[in-house]
Amino acid sequence: MKQKILIIEDHTDIRENIVEILELADYDVLEAGNGKIGVEVAIKELPDLILCDIMMPELDGYGVLYLLNKHPETMVIPLVFLTAKAEMADLRKGMDLGADDYLTKPFDDMELLHAIEGRLKKRETQQRFYNDSLNKLHTLFGKKDGLEELKKIIDERKDRLFKKKQVIYYEGDKGHGLFLVLKGRVKTIKACDDRELMTGVYAADHYLGIQAVLANEPYGDTAIAIEDSVLCQLPKDKVENLLNLYPDIAREFIKLLSNDIKEKEEQLLQLAYFSVRKRMAETILRLYGAEDNQTRSFKITRQDLASMAGMAIESVSRTLADFRTEGLIEKKGSNICLLDPDRLRKMKN
Repeated sequence: MKQKILIIEDHTDIRENIVEILELADYDVLEAGNGKIGVEVAIKELPDLILCDIMMPELDGYGVLYLLNKHPETMVIPLVFLTAKAEMADLRKGMDLGADDYLTKPFDDMELLHAIEGRLKKRETQQRFYNDSLNKLHTLFGKKDGLEELKKIIDERKDRLFKKKQVIYYEGDKGHGLFLVLKGRVKTIKACDDRELMTGVYAADHYLGIQAVLANEPYGDTAIAIEDSVLCQLPKDKVENLLNLYPDIAREFIKLLSNDIKEKEEQLLQLAYFSVRKRMAETILRLYGAEDNQTRSFKITRQDLASMAGMAIESVSRTLADFRTEGLIEKKGSNICLLDPDRLRKMKN
């Protein structure tokens, strides 16, 4: 079956040129001459991707995106903005509203086709991420009906790419929902004056913001992508309905929250009573456990290590050098490989 693409563009020549290119590329093409008609066509036809001009009469591209996000069936459709304005403020506004990409006019045929192919491949990848996560969730949630309801929530949401060092949410922000990490790694920190303490590291299939949702509180820390990461946000109201309808799922989320609290309590004890060497050993083991891989290695900066262990960067450098000399780890740049986890676990205080 051909993939269906909708073009919303008020300039006739540009629209017809795009239609011709996409038909030659064997796409099934729909077209609309303004934003209002474009929204109607999108709701009726449910295309695989939408190309939408920003500056249009009656309803501009931002309005189109806003209305499409009101409908569960259309909010998951990738949307690429077409704009003659290359100012970053305009582009940033579109991306913040949920656009998936943009093309700046004039663009050539290959730029257009590459942008479309990239977004369609990303959508396929997104579905694979969701399926993998749901398979792992099957062992977490014993009640089949609850799993199906959770699947519906995830299917209605777009994944979102957070670039390295990009903030996902700030401490004190209103807790709008849970974040499910699909790919990459995310850290959470609490700041105090000019210092910060890393409170957690989250990899694929981990949840962020459970406490904020369960306790109806603002987020208690700041979440930042350690590397380019893909996350899916699950709306608070839908999660709450799910927890109320399925007690087994509620208990499992409470268990996840309890484990998170337990880890933070252990971290506080380590900061208060452990020696520098013992703290560093426990921090390395904690990060290694968060990776869920068989390579015994992970990447982290010295600054993040210092933040998580509650140490000065200079102390981190000296301790890592000692561990390397003792044959406990290997270190190349920001990559740390565990050579002897057992000796690290048995590190004396």
